[in-house]
Formats: sequence, C-alpha cells, structure tokens
Amino acid sequence: MIMLPLYVTSGEPAGIGPDICLSLAGRVDERPVVVLADMQMLRQRAKQLGNPVELVAYQGQEQSSLSGQLFVEHIPLIEPVELGQLNPANAAYVIEQLRRSAEYAMSGRSVGVATAPVQKSVINDAGIGFSGHTEYYQEFAGVDRVVMMLATKTLRVALVTTHLPLRDVPNAITKQRLHQVIDILIHDLKTKFKIAKPRILVCGLNPHAGEDGYLGREEIEIINPVLETYRAQSIDMSLSLPADTLFTPENLKDADAVLAMYHDQGLPVLKSQGFGEAVNITLGLPFIRTSVDHGTALSLAGTGQAKSSSLHVAVDLAIDLARH
Repeated sequence: MIMLPLYVTSGEPAGIGPDICLSLAGRVDERPVVVLADMQMLRQRAKQLGNPVELVAYQGQEQSSLSGQLFVEHIPLIEPVELGQLNPANAAYVIEQLRRSAEYAMSGRSVGVATAPVQKSVINDAGIGFSGHTEYYQEFAGVDRVVMMLATKTLRVALVTTHLPLRDVPNAITKQRLHQVIDILIHDLKTKFKIAKPRILVCGLNPHAGEDGYLGREEIEIINPVLETYRAQSIDMSLSLPADTLFTPENLKDADAVLAMYHDQGLPVLKSQGFGEAVNITLGLPFIRTSVDHGTALSLAGTGQAKSSSLHVAVDLAIDLARH
C-alpha cells in the first residue's frame, strides 16, 4: 500500500524550526515524514546540536525513514544562516517551503503539512505581503474562510477572529462570519475528528456575555440569533456564555470544542493548560494542516534548549487525521 508523505516545513532558518525538525529523526511512523529545508543548513545545525542524525534525500520513498534518519527535501537557502539573526534575503526560502507543501497537498502528492514557526516581520521586511501561515494556505487553496483551532489532549478552542487588533474585533463579528466559522467547525469536527454529534460551547464577546445588554448588545443582536439557528437544527450548541466561567472543568467535561470570539479570549486558557503540548489546526482547508503552538524563539536556536514536544504532537495529530 502506497503511503503518501506528510511534509514538515522547517520555517524560519535562524530560529528553532530546524532544531525541532531534527528531533523527528527519533520517530518511525506509518508513513514518510519529510522535512522541507536546506540540507546543508540542517547538517550544520545537527553538528552544532551534537545530533548524529542521518539526513536522507527524499525521492518518493513509500515507507517511513528508520530511527536515526530524517527524510529531507532540499530547498536551497539564498544566504547562509546566522543563528538568531533574521535575514530578509532568506524570506523567499521560507515562502518556498509553504508553497511546495501547499502544492503537494492540493495535488494529492501528500496528506498535508505540519508547520514549524516562521517570523512574519522578516518576510514583510523583504517586501513580501504575509500575515501568517493560515492566511497563506487559505489563499493557496482558494477557500473563502478557514478557522484556526488550537487543541490539547483535553480541550479544543476554535476562533471566530484571529490576528486582528482588539479594537477591530466587534465589527468583524458579523452574522455571515459566524455562520461560515460554525459551519466549518461542525463539518471538520464530524469529518476530520470523527465526532458524530459534536457538543460546542460558545463564548460571549462582552463581559458576562453582555449581561442582558447592559454590557454590550452583540450577544443579543448578532451572536445568539445565529446560535439559535443551529440549535433549531438539533445541533448541540450553547448560546453565548460568559467566558470567565465557561472554562471551568465542570463546564468543559462534556464539550468537544469551545468557540471563542477572539484570539486572547480562548488561547490563554488553553496554553496555560498545555503550552508545548498544544497543536494549531487549520480547519476548512481541503487538506490537513497542523502547526506548533509557539514562535521562532530566535535566542534558543542551536542551543539544544528548544522543546520539540509541540512539533511531535502536531505530527502525531496530522498522521492520526490522515487515517480517517
């Protein structure tokens, strides 16, 4: 049986992406896991870390690499990397990793991609408009809306809005956007996660979910009317709940996912529970995309102090989702 590969982008070369990718050599998986990176740079980084990994050029092998080996598809750097030093000259190298990973997934040559962190600022400094992995893959796949979800072993949090200034959030929460996000969330919980009847808890936007309109009217005028349409279809979904009490163990114990209105409403709770064990998943794409839950940690590159647990969990989840 031919097992399509899972690609892993190594991300910003001056950060910890290459370091954590090298740790994947300890794995033997049911399908090939292939790192997109500059082979020479990985070899140097492995030497700096004292990691005796054997780098193997990926040429369509159908089985996993052996323990101690790492499949690599070579993408050449533009300039040599200095640890911890961002270089706009290498921004096109980072974008090429994303482009290939998306192209392979869209053309059926892979099951999807797990991504190591990139540095948005240096890509933009190079004159390439870039707001993040999620938006890049959305545009490449040509889909109208994707949903960012972070998950630990015990909690899944999906977001209505993602990388927006806080002052722009209320205006972005429209009935149309809520419908799009909730449709994708329900669809992917059923199809990707194989949860037949998902139970979803929804955060209000305002303190105390607006307290009957005294602390804001978005719940009454926008959010709850949308939620009522799903409840009328027998979908197990709450109305707007106060976010400060929603995340108690008692409330969460039967929930399959929480829908938060904005980034820093849902993610601090999840990351405090499991930072380094959390995975970022992009819902609504026609392929699997998981990611680490941390940044490039430039100061840790090449030190051996970078934790690779989140990348391993991201690869685990991508492989698990590919089974379904």
